[in-house]
Amino acid sequence: MTGLRDNDMSRLSARFSTLQTGQSRALVTFITAGDPDLAATEEMIYLLEEAGADVIELGVPFSDPMADGPTIQLSSERALAAGTTLHGILEVVKKVRSRSGIPIILMGYLNPVHAYGYDSFCRDAAESGVDGVLLVDMPPEESRELTVPARRYGLDVIFLLTPTSDAARISAVNQLGSGFVYYVTVTGVTGARSSVSGTLAEELLRVKQAVSLPVMAGFGISTPSQAAEVGRLADGVVVGSAIVKLFEQYGGEQLKQQLRRFVRDMKQAL
Repeated sequence: MTGLRDNDMSRLSARFSTLQTGQSRALVTFITAGDPDLAATEEMIYLLEEAGADVIELGVPFSDPMADGPTIQLSSERALAAGTTLHGILEVVKKVRSRSGIPIILMGYLNPVHAYGYDSFCRDAAESGVDGVLLVDMPPEESRELTVPARRYGLDVIFLLTPTSDAARISAVNQLGSGFVYYVTVTGVTGARSSVSGTLAEELLRVKQAVSLPVMAGFGISTPSQAAEVGRLADGVVVGSAIVKLFEQYGGEQLKQQLRRFVRDMKQAL
């Protein structure tokens, strides 16, 4: 399999194990692949890693991103307008693997993967050096078409849990998922929030007691103080909209400076 791996341990497991040993929390950074273009995406992955990101989530742009707020919807539109395809994203990951061993997750919607073909996608993704996939609109109970070939090719399948997930859903995610669990800290679409939910500690405790995988918490975390607060409760945090917003506001060297500063501040808070 392509890429830099630690023996037979997956890149994700190895990263979480190292962080746990150092009693540190993971910073998972989300960018939309192809925003503003795929050449920039490759460059940004190196920059994010250098600034302190532990895991990269690449958003696969889709024409109807129903779980995303306006910031990520717009970035998807920009990426699609630039001609971004799933094939193109896998090519970028393959290039990154000649230089970097940072864990990379593809996050998106079922439709592009279904169109690609589940077995072909899992094979090509694993060969490119992708570590895991998260499809927000694929419930674990109906995920066999993806989880079976993913397991065959050594690809982690990550599932979402939310404040409304019941015991049966939590159990299904624990049984069928691998890599980590993505805990959505709020109900509704993605987007920066001004504060963290008052019931989050209780919810995360319930989930962490029921699952054996690391728990990453995301949706709405946009400041270092929020990252620190959530990081005390989860094994790591996912930051998306606040990063994608920078792509909307800045370009060129200014974007790089802003991104580097923001990610360093977030990592420091953890």
